[in-house]
Amino acid sequence: MTDCGCEKAKADLEEYLHHELERSEYADISEHLAHCADCSDEVHVGRVLTDAVRRACRDTAPEELRVQVVTSLRLSIAH
Repeated sequence: MTDCGCEKAKADLEEYLHHELERSEYADISEHLAHCADCSDEVHVGRVLTDAVRRACRDTAPEELRVQVVTSLRLSIAH
């Protein structure tokens, strides 16, 4: 393993967070993160944002709101 450096770590941040890298690349970035506070902070922010988006995507609109939107769309199409 080799320390990949900040540029590579930041460029591949999304792929790293989603485990979409080859093992060797993932290991290189992990090694870099172990020694670089700046990049580790960016990974932390990325994880927090990823988790927030994941939770938000599970939420559903209340049925009453859905009915209001559909009714409004139908009325606008009819006119």
